[in-house]
Amino acid sequence: MGCHAPAEKMDAAARAAGNGEMLDQFAKDYPRGPHDKPESMCPAFGSLRVGLRMRRVATVLSGSACCVYGLTFVSHFYGARRSVGYVPFNSESLVTGKLFEDIRDSVHEMADPARYDAIVVTNLCVPTASGVPLRLLPKEINGVRIIGIDVPGFGVPTHAEAKDVLAGAMLNYARQEAMAGPVPAPVAGRDDRPTVTLLGEMFPADPMMIGAMLAPMGLAAGPVVPCREWRELYAALDCGAVAAIHPFYSAAVREFEAAGRPIVGSAPVGVEGTHDWLAAIGETFNVAPAQIAAAQNAFVPAVKAALAKAPIKGRITLSGYEGSELLVARLLIESGADVAYVGTACAASKWSAADRDWLEARGVVVKFRASLADDLAAADGLNPDLVIGTTPVVQHAKQRGTPSLYFTNLISARPMMGPAGAGSLGEVVNAAIAGKERMDKMRDFFEGVGEGDTAGIWEGSPNLRPDFREAHQKKLDKAARAAKAQEMI
Repeated sequence: MGCHAPAEKMDAAARAAGNGEMLDQFAKDYPRGPHDKPESMCPAFGSLRVGLRMRRVATVLSGSACCVYGLTFVSHFYGARRSVGYVPFNSESLVTGKLFEDIRDSVHEMADPARYDAIVVTNLCVPTASGVPLRLLPKEINGVRIIGIDVPGFGVPTHAEAKDVLAGAMLNYARQEAMAGPVPAPVAGRDDRPTVTLLGEMFPADPMMIGAMLAPMGLAAGPVVPCREWRELYAALDCGAVAAIHPFYSAAVREFEAAGRPIVGSAPVGVEGTHDWLAAIGETFNVAPAQIAAAQNAFVPAVKAALAKAPIKGRITLSGYEGSELLVARLLIESGADVAYVGTACAASKWSAADRDWLEARGVVVKFRASLADDLAAADGLNPDLVIGTTPVVQHAKQRGTPSLYFTNLISARPMMGPAGAGSLGEVVNAAIAGKERMDKMRDFFEGVGEGDTAGIWEGSPNLRPDFREAHQKKLDKAARAAKAQEMI
């Protein structure tokens, strides 16, 4: 079975190969919704990206060569500066178990404690469906930790949630180490104050701003998970509470809860978000009400003033797959924008409930597990002044002459927390909305070049053959009926 096989068949094969329990856990951690199929990059990109960002961690992929090529390419496109290991296979080595032996030999060869703290081996779709048992790899070789994970596209819905697969596996390993005995302290040392671990990738300035907001309560910001080096995992577990800034990290949350750490949802975004989040954190740590009020009084007015300096006027639809879409929408609304729709590829969780309730109370349509069709329908039907979304949504909006911004590179890659985040979106959003006239000129200029079959410049009409298409469609329909009948047998 190749990587092009239907997800249902890959799932059935994986269960037959003994991976049913793992797939059931995926279904529990990342519940499917009306939309349950990835419409973006391969989910394994998320876990690959986490591993490549960690110091002294090697990454090895086990999967079809085409998948490994694509993942390696996109990882370097996004700035990876390290090689990605690959264990090739063919049909014979896959079915005979030789692939597992090759993987085991590879990690033995790589396990150099002078270079690595850990080696991450990732099964992609075909090895997972075939039951390649990474769980049987040694837990450590020469003092180098060996972590095997499965990140199949038919089991993990989005690349954002794949980050959680690896983060959770690493936290589990680190937690077991801490339970077994003393572990090394972080390179930067331990803070004397109780710490709040921050869950979810953020703009680099946001953890520093959160730390400043926590200081009046006698608290400090701990590591950001996913971490950048192995020792940070110990410090992340050694916290007083976890802030689920990105609410979809189910596996990581499970490890923190196993360590007895409380979880706090939402984030210090905007006026109300900052006020409520500081109160929730303070109550979790049993901070005196006067100290909580001091933190609120020090930062909430500053957030309000920053928002007032960068007002946003216009209707916006917003969608993405990073997991921070609801937080961005809150910030836009408090900046004055009319946010009509928020779509996120991630699933709903209790850690996102407060943000969802806040948005829905203001008339915003919130869609979890949003499909591309959902996002396009919002961009078409709600008559927005600006569309913020993924690449295909932005492309669609620009073709219609609607100003648009790519969420990942232009919106989520900005500060959001506290006074620094307030107003950070105003300049780029207002500039984009103001470009409507330019978009209209571009659309008028290219009017008549056609689209679909008639795209481009033609001396005459294109030679369309609907009869050929109809005949080919009949063949496809016949093949589909035959396949369906075979399933029934």
